[in-house]
Amino acid sequence: MWGAMLAASFASTIGGLPFNALPILLGTLSDSFRLGAAATGLLGSSCFAGYLLGTLLSALYMDKFNWPWLTRLSALGAAGALLLSSQLPLWFQYPLWALVGFFAALMTCLGLRIMGALPDKERALSLRLAVELAVTSAVLFALPPLVIARWHYPGLVLALSAIILLLSLSSLKLPRRDALPGTRAGGDARSIADSLRLPWPAFAALACFFVYGTGQIGLWAFLERIGHSHALSASELGLTFAVLKLLGGAAAGSLILVGERLGYRLPHGIVLLVIAAGLFLMSQGGFAGFAIGAWVWEAGFTWGCIYQTAAIARLDASGRSVMLIPAAFALAAMLGPGLAGFLSASGFAPLYLLAAATALLPVAVYTLFLARRMTQPTAPQAGDVAQVADVL
Repeated sequence: MWGAMLAASFASTIGGLPFNALPILLGTLSDSFRLGAAATGLLGSSCFAGYLLGTLLSALYMDKFNWPWLTRLSALGAAGALLLSSQLPLWFQYPLWALVGFFAALMTCLGLRIMGALPDKERALSLRLAVELAVTSAVLFALPPLVIARWHYPGLVLALSAIILLLSLSSLKLPRRDALPGTRAGGDARSIADSLRLPWPAFAALACFFVYGTGQIGLWAFLERIGHSHALSASELGLTFAVLKLLGGAAAGSLILVGERLGYRLPHGIVLLVIAAGLFLMSQGGFAGFAIGAWVWEAGFTWGCIYQTAAIARLDASGRSVMLIPAAFALAAMLGPGLAGFLSASGFAPLYLLAAATALLPVAVYTLFLARRMTQPTAPQAGDVAQVADVL
């Protein structure tokens, strides 16, 4: 079983790489093609338009796929699209990045499908999170000074493609689809019609999560550009991003101990204050201000996603709304970078305001409308925390 868990973890890591490496991908591509902020943001949106399509396809047909071959083909597709993006002109970048997002989504959903079906879910999902954080931190730490500084965007995509293909070797140890509990006989496709019949509080919470994600992911997509504007070196940026993801995992783990003890209103206020503090420090410039601000912001962003995800689950006893969380996140990731690019055309102050405003929205929504409806609390479990933090 450990072999199956490791294989699923490595397959899922393929799906997390485009999002986790988004700032350095966009920043390096922007330098190579001499792009403005608006064009850079639209490339990020193109990636997550493909990610959204892959998420929806997975929800419908994941149990009909041959999982080892899905992993191999997705790895080849993502690596091939990345390599082509370093050789083709600007207008080819948009469909190529959409393909990267599409194949990444298939791998993320495959990892969640396998880990969620294993008997020891907490152990499986914790292992998945640890593997992804270890790989992501190493990539974000090593690539800026060792690869990007010398070979720029072509070197970056070559290195990422090699990592993706190496991770795809996990397909040799993936479990058979029919060996997992909960897999339907014959792998019938799922209908999403029932998933859309939700109580209005769940829809409101999903909409709030979408708006929140749009602002925060928009900032995340331009984090490298913000650091670049403060004249940070490649090694300083690499250290910032490597530590950032480790702290994101630690922030998620801290909520295993806290659970629901803070109630349903106070956590969103704390998230707002933490994000605002991170934005303020980030805007001050210098390596220390930028790095500490980015780390503080990451903790707030992670906490906000976890608390809102738990709230969505509580507001819909049927559990159907939880299946729409990846789609809401993908929509936010599709819109956020494009919107952030347009706002950042003349500076990053409007982007800071967007992130702060979208963090303020959950405070208002849960305080005024939704907190009183969560009358039967269920503490976030270790597996739930791991799933949410992994995508961050």
